[in-house]
Amino acid sequence: MNAELSKQEETREKVRVAYGEIAEAAGQCCSPCGCSGSAGDVARSVGYSEEELAGLPDGANMGLACGNPNALAALRPGEIVLDLGSGGGFDVFVAGRKVGPSGRAIGVDMTPAMLSKARGNIDGYRRNSGLDNVEFRLGEIEHLPVADESVDVVISNCVINLSPDKPQVWREIARVLRPGGRVAVADPALLRPLPERVTGMLEALVGCVAGASLVSDTESMMREAGLSDLSLKPRGSIADAPALPEDPLNQKIEANLPSGTRAGDFITNLLITAVKPAHEHASCCAA
Repeated sequence: MNAELSKQEETREKVRVAYGEIAEAAGQCCSPCGCSGSAGDVARSVGYSEEELAGLPDGANMGLACGNPNALAALRPGEIVLDLGSGGGFDVFVAGRKVGPSGRAIGVDMTPAMLSKARGNIDGYRRNSGLDNVEFRLGEIEHLPVADESVDVVISNCVINLSPDKPQVWREIARVLRPGGRVAVADPALLRPLPERVTGMLEALVGCVAGASLVSDTESMMREAGLSDLSLKPRGSIADAPALPEDPLNQKIEANLPSGTRAGDFITNLLITAVKPAHEHASCCAA
């Protein structure tokens, strides 16, 4: 294994361990994504409706959200939806209700404790919704356990920033999408580069800050993966969150930023949509 791959695997393992601990602790909020209060308050603040939150299995909402990719995706009955980094299953269960009995919602997560938590919530989802249309698979978002061109929509919520190989994630998204398929992602992104003393903090990586990419780099990665009709919209500053100034991680990050700057000057929540172009048909007429 070369040095770059070794470093990527080390980062991936740190994230896996940290989020395993979060799962075992019944969840904690990813505060730099803009949360305050209860998990329900977090979800409402980033765009989830009361209807979407109603009937969720206990523990599915862990407060780890940056936005509402299900709403961005405008899901339709009968669609197959794939959630990258599905955690306790929150967005999968929301998506499952939207795509209905003729659709399917699939979650992928690399953390066994999160997968166990999500699978344990399936019975509650079935009782509350009357649906049996969700599943969870163990895997890395850089190497999705999903067939080529097999899903209609890919969603993700506050996860891609955690990947040590983001170009590969976007290539995988393009691979599994059917022609004409859609992407809807909510993820932290950088407005300007962070100083190395912040990007080197493990807690800042797990807290959805240190691993974030520049908005312009995210756009470039998506285009290089072959996606089109790109829309990348900042959703305000993380400094807008009422409880964030008192958050210990935010305080530590800001203590290591240049004088006169705040976390919100560097990082934002980005709402991302894109489309995989339909295959072009070869001309039926030879010259």
